[in-house]
Amino acid sequence: MKLQDFKALTFDCYGTLIDWESGMIAALEPLTRRVKRSLSRDDILEAHARHESTQQLQTPAMKYSELLAIVHKRLAEEWGAAASWQESEAYGNAVKDWPAFPDSAEALAYLKQHYRLIILSNVDNASFAHSNKKLGISFDAIYTAQDIGAYKPQIATSNT
Repeated sequence: MKLQDFKALTFDCYGTLIDWESGMIAALEPLTRRVKRSLSRDDILEAHARHESTQQLQTPAMKYSELLAIVHKRLAEEWGAAASWQESEAYGNAVKDWPAFPDSAEALAYLKQHYRLIILSNVDNASFAHSNKKLGISFDAIYTAQDIGAYKPQIATSNT
């Protein structure tokens, strides 16, 4: 298998092209500053992942920005730090501030000369639109969780 055998490349944007971990850590800083115990970066990301995956299973069609607001509220409760709903909503809208990795735009511009580029991502359309501006290219197709109505594929099971 050779790279030139392909006509299109797909990307999961967050973690590949956009530095979601640094973006989340920065956006959670006002909350983590109020926590009475020390939290490492890993502590924060692991707690976030736990609440996020649980919420995604419970509400697979919820917009990602709304889901993140709920995650923020649950983190505040878990860490015993007060947080208003306005703060949680602001966190939900913070995807727009997550930075692109330094080499993402240049790499995508190069790849766009040779391939169709497609995004498959677990965010809502408005959140991705902000990230797309940072990436500086026009993707050939964009599929978000909002479009699909689910975050992660689930294998259907039958009890019959």
